[in-house]
Amino acid sequence: MTDMPLQPASLEIPERPFGRVVRSVFGYALLMAFMFFPPVIVFMPAAIFHCGIRNGRRATWLALTIGSIIGIALGVLTAHQPGATIGEIRLTYAYLASTLFALALPAMLALPLIERSASFGKVLVTAMLIIIPGLAATEFGARTFLGVSPYADQLAQTAQFKGEVLAYYQRTPGFPPEAVDAARRGLDMASKVVACGPVIMFSVFFLLSILMFGRLRAWREFVRTREVSQLSTVYLFRNFSLPEWLLFAFVISGLAPLATGLLQKVAANVLVVVLFLYLLQGLAIFRSLLVAVGINGIGLLFAFVLLGFLTLTGIAPILLTIAGLFDSFFDFRKFKRKDDSNESHTD
Repeated sequence: MTDMPLQPASLEIPERPFGRVVRSVFGYALLMAFMFFPPVIVFMPAAIFHCGIRNGRRATWLALTIGSIIGIALGVLTAHQPGATIGEIRLTYAYLASTLFALALPAMLALPLIERSASFGKVLVTAMLIIIPGLAATEFGARTFLGVSPYADQLAQTAQFKGEVLAYYQRTPGFPPEAVDAARRGLDMASKVVACGPVIMFSVFFLLSILMFGRLRAWREFVRTREVSQLSTVYLFRNFSLPEWLLFAFVISGLAPLATGLLQKVAANVLVVVLFLYLLQGLAIFRSLLVAVGINGIGLLFAFVLLGFLTLTGIAPILLTIAGLFDSFFDFRKFKRKDDSNESHTD
């Protein structure tokens, strides 16, 4: 598996006037408050990472605290819309809490890895491992203090979607009953892994934020030094590589069909998350091969259109996931085996 074993010292924070630091902290606080709301919530971790690199961890904690107070207060005000029920208002509170505990706080705890320029995969997997207890704490707190359950709300939405889809298929002329039964079985299976949905969603937010942060840092480094540093390539998507220990999670969770009850449901959700990560790694391999071959412009557009078509047929996700899984044994981003003595990675 390809990894980027850069081991620079912790990034040094340049000395700046106190007043400028204060203005920067409050500016980031307002930015973080704004990012409690979609669609910009996607880049909440990027704002935290960038503030941490520019101003340090203590200043970032202060900015996050101020931004959270402002953002949650605005969220509470917008929740009290005319016609909103008590249950809807309380669910809004729970989702605001999930943004804080499962997105903002994991970003703060992953900041030391960003400062050390840890590998892309390590940062994302670490953040994901923090997201899970953050979501669990939100669920427990919402049930205890608000009397609502985000998980139950997601189950209800899934059940409603399932009913609408099956009703559409059943009233469609010429749709075979066997296909309806297959769709029902597939939707029943999907309803068992609803819990992993928020984990995957917040992980995608982290992925996009890490990509944005990498681009912003590379641009600032280039403006300051007029040189392309090695650090600028760490968080390119083509360098995304998962830790090898994730194979154990894949093997253990793959035994889900043999389990029963709650254990089976937990294992199934873990398996979906792991397969999603390997799908991401497969996409990174695809991107790196395009770069290695030198495809760009119209050729790059054609390659992604073809990938999109194969995705609609269901072929591409399977092939990419398999490629991501076997990248643990073969480095597909090189045209040689992993046991070759040359382990350098060229873009």
